[in-house]
Amino acid sequence: MKPMLKAAAAAVLSFSAAIAAAEDFQPAVVYDTAGKFDKSFNEAVYRNGAEKFTMDKGIAVREFEPQNEEQREQGLRRLADRGFSPIVAVGFNYSSSVEKVAAEYPDVQFSIIDSVVDLPNVQSIVFAEHQGSFLVGALAAMASENGAVGFVGGMDIPLIRKFACGYQQGAQYVNSDIEYFENMTGSTPAAFNDPARGSELAKSQISQGADVIFAAAGGTGIGVYQAAADEGVYAIGVDSNQNYLQPGTMLTSMVKRVGVAAYASWEEAQAGEWEGGIKVLDLGANGVDWALDEFNEDLITEEMQTRMAEIRAGIVDGSINVHDYSATGSCDI
Repeated sequence: MKPMLKAAAAAVLSFSAAIAAAEDFQPAVVYDTAGKFDKSFNEAVYRNGAEKFTMDKGIAVREFEPQNEEQREQGLRRLADRGFSPIVAVGFNYSSSVEKVAAEYPDVQFSIIDSVVDLPNVQSIVFAEHQGSFLVGALAAMASENGAVGFVGGMDIPLIRKFACGYQQGAQYVNSDIEYFENMTGSTPAAFNDPARGSELAKSQISQGADVIFAAAGGTGIGVYQAAADEGVYAIGVDSNQNYLQPGTMLTSMVKRVGVAAYASWEEAQAGEWEGGIKVLDLGANGVDWALDEFNEDLITEEMQTRMAEIRAGIVDGSINVHDYSATGSCDI
């Protein structure tokens, strides 16, 4: 009986240690001001990151949703002070706040999406948006009957220009004569949450002939998609797979797997494998892609699918070079 008792005691101790380890591990996420249900960037982190991690691991991810820009730093500091780690900061708007708070709490791990903060306790997660945007630009050109496509961006910053430049390149790769329209919504973070303005810009592009419009604009994109549906043209979603929002209108979505990146950061930390530094998620690493599902499969012919697979493979193997706007500050195509 003694060996059995010893084995049972060891099992209890092991189980207790596992519970203690789980209790000691306190992951957290701070969303941007658009909120975790923005049907885009933040929601992708919530659905495929925080929610999935909690379901898979049985460990709750503490969430914070700032109501204004000032609360970003406050939320980070409060979580760090209470021992939460890693803290995933969603979006480039957190750059200065993460830099400041991470320096104050060197023993806390921070992960920031879409920005680079050069501190040893910060993991900077960036994506090859230009590659994913090239793909949907190519598809837009294939689907366009008017030979004209449009782009509606959110805040006019290099990151959104990176989307636009990739999209334009993809469209021109398929049709060198294609007409291209581009508008940015504004110059402040509010540009990512202005559906009415998104609708106005989309309708302006449609009036000029655009029959496929890609929105890289967060919540502003909802207005773009509605305008496209009202006018009978195609729209392209961003970040999350937004094909379900307007079935028959959404040609595809440029998915950016921010939720997967957040999940990986917490999982790496839990396993003791988290590292600071820059992590680049490109097309080859499945960090970005285009979405094909039951909501848009009737819009994509076999010929289009075949050509998209060829273009995707070309980008991954380097035979198709996609210019990165952020490398030069211009769209040299």
